Amino acid sequence: MSIVAFTIPGAPQGKGRARIVKIAGFSRMASPKETVAYEGLIAHAAMVAMAGRPMLDGAIAVNVFIDCQVPASWSAKKQARALAGEIFPTTKPDTDNVIKAIYDGCNGVLWRDDVLVVDGRQRKRYAAVPCVRVEAWELQQPLKQQASLLDVCHENN
Repeated sequence: MSIVAFTIPGAPQGKGRARIVKIAGFSRMASPKETVAYEGLIAHAAMVAMAGRPMLDGAIAVNVFIDCQVPASWSAKKQARALAGEIFPTTKPDTDNVIKAIYDGCNGVLWRDDVLVVDGRQRKRYAAVPCVRVEAWELQQPLKQQASLLDVCHENN
């Protein structure tokens, strides 16, 4: 198993909603400029990490670690608590929108399409340096079935 790991520097950004724009009298959907630029930054970081290797193919697992900036307006004591993991970033950007941007930015660079991602985890915390860290790898064998709370609830009904 070979893990591809890379970091997207700067404040994490969520994928913006596409808007309807008119071009030459025709309406079409267009992603916001900020989203396009951020996905380009993601693609560049992924391309550097791939170092000429072929794209991942087959079932893929991805871990996404979202490191958010601690608000400068907070007291030093509150900032220290945030950096120690005692306070969680329950503000924008939404974790799922950051993941959408990461996955779309990796399409055609790290993998053919993000439909190949079948497993992984995400974590959003405060950090001294804001960034998003990504780890991706191909799954070599089927995952063992793990009981979840949903499975237990289903068995009891």
